[in-house]
Amino acid sequence: MNSLWWWTLPVLLLPVLWHRQKREQTKAMPLATARFLPQSDPMQLRVWRWNDLLLLLLRCLLLATLIALLADPVLPWRGDSVLIVPGADPAFVDKQAVDAGLTQARRIELPDRDAYRWLHEHEREFEPRARLLLAGDVAMPAALPHLRHAVIVRSQAASPGPDEQHVSVFSRRADAWRTLFGALDGPQRYIFDEQANEKTALVIWDLPEAPPANLRAPLWWVADATAFPELDKAPQLDGLRYLDSPRGRLWSAPWLPPQDAAAARTMFASWQRLHLGLRPYTAPAQAPVVDARTPAGPDGGALHDALSAALLVLFALERIVTHVRRR
Repeated sequence: MNSLWWWTLPVLLLPVLWHRQKREQTKAMPLATARFLPQSDPMQLRVWRWNDLLLLLLRCLLLATLIALLADPVLPWRGDSVLIVPGADPAFVDKQAVDAGLTQARRIELPDRDAYRWLHEHEREFEPRARLLLAGDVAMPAALPHLRHAVIVRSQAASPGPDEQHVSVFSRRADAWRTLFGALDGPQRYIFDEQANEKTALVIWDLPEAPPANLRAPLWWVADATAFPELDKAPQLDGLRYLDSPRGRLWSAPWLPPQDAAAARTMFASWQRLHLGLRPYTAPAQAPVVDARTPAGPDGGALHDALSAALLVLFALERIVTHVRRR
């Protein structure tokens, strides 16, 4: 939609019309000695002064720069590229680049696994004939995307590394809570903090007293709901009450704490699914649909800073010349 601003370029005619209407005209004043001059028809001579032309040029450039800023132009400056998903094996990336004939191509580190989203947003920056290689643990999209460039996708699932979760337990039966977490198997590693800090992802509150006002965490498991009366009117899902509060997201259920390892695994699965979200699957090696009519991505702004600076300079020059012209 930003490209529609180019249709407003005809407004550049406005400064020209304005200057034609506002040019100073000489006012004829009869003189007493004029009767001694030969009779002749009056003639009006229109002269453009240098500051008029400069002011007209500055105002036209000012409008053109403003339209360009609103249109958000992006110059295709990227050539052949290898797009690397974070955590990709360097040896795997090198091999895929050699196989694709892109050993000399520029390598771009992507911010996250959602490579197709990044590519859609930045595709306008690539030259029309640029060749692209996408390598690493690429997240599988819900539908095969349509892109303007041909992309070679070579995916490799990353091995799950150790996942640390910091937990703070406030309970008179803290040992029982720690035992339940110890029964969970998998790559997750739980670190129990005596006091909650900025790394704490989960606070387990199993006390009837209200927590301190400065205690905050992304998620709370409330085993004793008397400390949080606002949970009485909270919505429920499968017996689980949930509420977003200034302290963080509150969870409470009558079956807290879990009575055995199976119940603890169920609680952990709910934590992963409802709060942390599921990890997307790795996309297979595939060829996205190439369609030159695919709309450009929403993001641009490659020239935003330069155009903003030019707009400021042109505005300042226009004001200066206008002031000089009035004197």
